[in-house]
Order: sequence, then structure tokens, then C-alpha cells
Amino acid sequence: MQHLACGALLALMLAGAGAAEHIVIKRPVEMAPSAELTYSIKARQKGFSIAGEATVGWRAGGGKYAVRSVTKAMLFGTIIDNRSEGAIDSFGLAPVTFTEKRIRHDPYTTTFDRAAKTISFTESKETYPLLGGEQDRASVSWQLVAIARAQPEKFVAGSEWVFFVAGRRDAEPWTFRVVKKETLRTGIGQVEALHLLRLPPPDSKDQSLDIWLAPSHEWYPVRLRFTDNEEEFVDQVLEKIARK
Repeated sequence: MQHLACGALLALMLAGAGAAEHIVIKRPVEMAPSAELTYSIKARQKGFSIAGEATVGWRAGGGKYAVRSVTKAMLFGTIIDNRSEGAIDSFGLAPVTFTEKRIRHDPYTTTFDRAAKTISFTESKETYPLLGGEQDRASVSWQLVAIARAQPEKFVAGSEWVFFVAGRRDAEPWTFRVVKKETLRTGIGQVEALHLLRLPPPDSKDQSLDIWLAPSHEWYPVRLRFTDNEEEFVDQVLEKIARK
């Protein structure tokens, strides 16, 4: 069971017939300081080994936030550019727009319409109710960071943290499980980090995500690993932090 704070479950409902459970949970949050994080990238995609660099710009202040992630690979240039922008409210990050541009593909946008209280997509006709606390694929890691900073004592092995996350065409619950503490070798030295694992639902073809958060470095993500299957993955490890 996930740890619940501040009351707990605010809403548990179906977003439509046969749809995934729309889970909204309110928890204490504390935003991480603004920074630019640089990561080295190692990947294997479609039989090719790829190396590169990713930069993540995180900004929070004045009741607003913005996060932009740009991934570049040797010989290919920019292969992924995504960004999330919005407000900071009583739930934490409150996205307004999430956009992503992948190499050789047109950009897409996911919109969180606060006035109409709906989530919509340029890539599909699906809509979801906007209840508060929903995240997108760029903001969810930073919402997790904000919750961990506010209540680190709750992040123990076996605890689970659930978010309703919007992607390119639809939205679904994401559950992160705390695995254990691990020591990682990074560009800023050896770092003790908390390993969390996100597994997609059994019938989903979505990728899994491992994320390592570093309590001694503001709980910033120091490593992320995206796995599509045993052969294809993207692994990024922190090389430097520049405070903004």
C-alpha cells in the first residue's frame, strides 16, 4: 500500500467505460531548487548502440514551474526534446502543457485545461477529467522528488507511490515502488541514492522506468533507465549539476 499523507485519497473513479482508474492523491510537497542537470547517455535501440548527452532544465518559483529535457546522440543530433510547464498548487506540480518532439516525428501536445477541467491530446480524441494532482511524463519525476523532499521518512523499501500520468494519446496510473538504497558512481562522485521502480501494467506495452533519487543532492534524479525490452534501453547517469 502506498503511504498517504494530509488526509489521503481524494478521488478514485473511472475515467470512462473500461478506462484505467483515475487516482488522485494529495500529499505534502517541497519543490527542489532550480538547476540544470547534465547526464551521459548510453542506449541500445533497434540493434544499435548509441551514446550521447541529456540536459534537464528544472525551474520552480513564483507559483510556477518549467522542466525541459533535451537528449542528443552522436551522429543524430537532438533525438528527443520535451517540456512541461504549469503552476504549483496545493497538489504540487499542476501541468498546463506537455510537448514532445522526437526525431523524424511531428511534435505533439497534451493539454491540461484548468478552466474546462479536462486533459486532451493532439494525437487522439480521448479526454480525461482534471481533478487535481495529475502529471505528465516530464513532470512526474519532479513531483516524486517534491514529495520525497517533504516526507523522506515515508520513502522506505516496499512503499508505493501512485500518480495519474498523461502521455501522448491517453493517461493511466503509474505506480513507483521503492526498492532499496544503492551507491552509484556518477560524474559528481559516488552517491548514495534511493532506487525506485515503475513497472507498466501487465497488459501494457509501455516501457518500464527505474529512477534513482539522491537525498544528499536535493533529491535530484542521479540516474534514470528506460527499458522497452531486454534488448532496448536508454540509461542516463548524472555528470554535473548547475544551480540556477
